[in-house]
Amino acid sequence: MAPTDETARFEPQASPFGTTPPPRSQAGPGPGAAPSNRMPRWLPRAMVLALTLVAVFQLGSWAFHQLIGLLTNVLIAFFLALAIEPAVSWMASKGLRRGFATLLVFLITLIGAAGFVTLLGSMLAGQIIKMVEDFPAYLDSVISWINATFHTELKRVDIQEGLLRSDWLQKYVQNSATGVLDVSAQVLGGLFQLLTIALFSFFFAADGPRLRRALCSVLPPAKQAEVLRAWEIAVDKTGGYLYSRSLMALVSGVAHYVLLEYLDVPYAPALAVWVGLVSQFIPTIGTYLAGALPMLIAFTVNPWYALWVLVFVVIYQQFENYLLQPKLTAKTVDIHPAVAFGSVIAGTALLGAVGALIAIPAIATLQAFLGAYVKRYDVTDDPRVHGHRRRGTRNLFAPLHRRAQAAWEGAAPAATSSGACASGWSGSWTSGARDPRTAPRKRTAPRTTAIVAVVRA
Repeated sequence: MAPTDETARFEPQASPFGTTPPPRSQAGPGPGAAPSNRMPRWLPRAMVLALTLVAVFQLGSWAFHQLIGLLTNVLIAFFLALAIEPAVSWMASKGLRRGFATLLVFLITLIGAAGFVTLLGSMLAGQIIKMVEDFPAYLDSVISWINATFHTELKRVDIQEGLLRSDWLQKYVQNSATGVLDVSAQVLGGLFQLLTIALFSFFFAADGPRLRRALCSVLPPAKQAEVLRAWEIAVDKTGGYLYSRSLMALVSGVAHYVLLEYLDVPYAPALAVWVGLVSQFIPTIGTYLAGALPMLIAFTVNPWYALWVLVFVVIYQQFENYLLQPKLTAKTVDIHPAVAFGSVIAGTALLGAVGALIAIPAIATLQAFLGAYVKRYDVTDDPRVHGHRRRGTRNLFAPLHRRAQAAWEGAAPAATSSGACASGWSGSWTSGARDPRTAPRKRTAPRTTAIVAVVRA
């Protein structure tokens, strides 16, 4: 039997067992074929990489939150080292070793701070004892004023018994008794924090040149000059900020002490120290916040004294803003008051009280460093720079005014060019040939035409 074409076509694919295997497609699966269930080779590696990144991020976040206290202490120590850097460098230039000069500056600072705290503590303790002794007299005067003003019959004994029997006082005493250990732990933690800051400040100030050399050794020469310049700017701005603020605090404290002593307000020394510190290290509104406490104490003596304190605080704030502060901070931290206030708010939100203290020198350093790279041009002498409008400036209502004037001038001759109109005006009032009631209508026609022309335009 002769093989046909179909038989010859399948003979080469015949199986040795007599079965014919299905044909294999060389072009791959067709459009209707089911997709492959094999996992892509890149997917396991991508999953491992993603899990690794998540784990590293979680570990870094945990470590950062655990070390945030140490990082804050290091930041405070760095700014303190920048503040004492000029004094240490000056002593080192006189021949002293840098470590000994740093130790000497620390001892002078420590003795001054200890003396100030001791004096302030003893003064505050005496004032507090005196306040406690005079509290019944103050309470009697307040009760007498309330009874005379509001026609009440309050008694100090009733108020004292009500306070002693109140649930709020009992709960406060219980919480205070249970919180003694917490206060002790906080005191020990604060002492350890101060010791940590002092040690880091000493190392930063004593090994300042070595630290700068180690930092510049990993940078190219072009970047080394920029780092050293930024370091120098930071030293100047931080030291200048602390020195100028300390001097202004001294002036403010002395001025308010003289006023409070003249008015015979009690606790004048402690109130003067409070005003001096708070008013200078909280910009813009610090003076008013600091003046609230002296006003309250002065009000207990005489309400008019509180008014005098308020007037003095306002006047002194203007004197400080326009005369004292520009002279003291012209070469140290010359930044806008709004920028200073915003930086303090931002620093407080980020780092609390520490951020409020270092915000202004940090912003001043950044502003001075960026000022060297921002190209400035001379401002043209234009009145608009000073807030004035330039003569000849296009007015938005000028085209409308010109169109109204043109319509008025074009309509008036058309109305008066005819002899009838002219004779109508003259004849109506002289000979009475025309009705006078028609004259106003003819006179208002040009105005109506002008108004219509303006509206159409």
